Amino acid sequence: MIKTSAITKTVTTSQGELSILKPISFEVKAGESIAIVGASGSGKSTLLSLLAGLDEVSSGNIFLDGQALHEMNEEQRAQLRGEKVGFIFQSFMLVQSLTAIENIMLPAEIAGLNNAKQLGQEILDKVGLGHRGDHYPNQLSGGEQQRVAIARAFITKPKILFADEPTGNLDAANSDKIERLLFDLNRDSHTTLVLVTHDNELAKHCQRQLLMNAGELSEVSLSDDNTGTTHSAVISQSQVG
Repeated sequence: MIKTSAITKTVTTSQGELSILKPISFEVKAGESIAIVGASGSGKSTLLSLLAGLDEVSSGNIFLDGQALHEMNEEQRAQLRGEKVGFIFQSFMLVQSLTAIENIMLPAEIAGLNNAKQLGQEILDKVGLGHRGDHYPNQLSGGEQQRVAIARAFITKPKILFADEPTGNLDAANSDKIERLLFDLNRDSHTTLVLVTHDNELAKHCQRQLLMNAGELSEVSLSDDNTGTTHSAVISQSQVG
């Protein structure tokens, strides 16, 4: 579903060129769940943005479901995202002037689906908010807003879902609900899941965990006693499937 070859990201600052990502090569199989962990500022959100086509690589190649993302312009990347990608943000990113059901329907309407309202109600029921469809975001709790955001991401049944700190703004109880919901929908929809998280419990439920450290990516195994991670080989400039 995802294949990268020596991708890098460099930005220009007042002090000169700053390398955010070292050459990274890896693969994500269809239907797989991947957690990217690491300290703030390590480059993990940058990597997620590149994989989702929200930003452009400085060098290297990204293939998303066989399509060359690195060769596309913004309009082409946007079209690909609309067809194949869902995205969940830590800050929910709901449209405040729209109700819960209207927020969920947006991607389906943009995709031109004529049964957007029916699909929206069905997935709203799935996330346990069927009775809150006419409520606005400011009338919902943080956990409820994130469930609406997840429903919105899944309404078009994307082949791949990217999630950036999906439980970062939630308390423990709501984090557990969101965690169960994400993996239930991932399993039921056969959606490939790639998430960035500081939550080790959430990461341990993924099939693979990758550690981002100073722009380099490594396979890791999260410890069961919550004491940290065990590193294996750095996968920058190599390929892991």
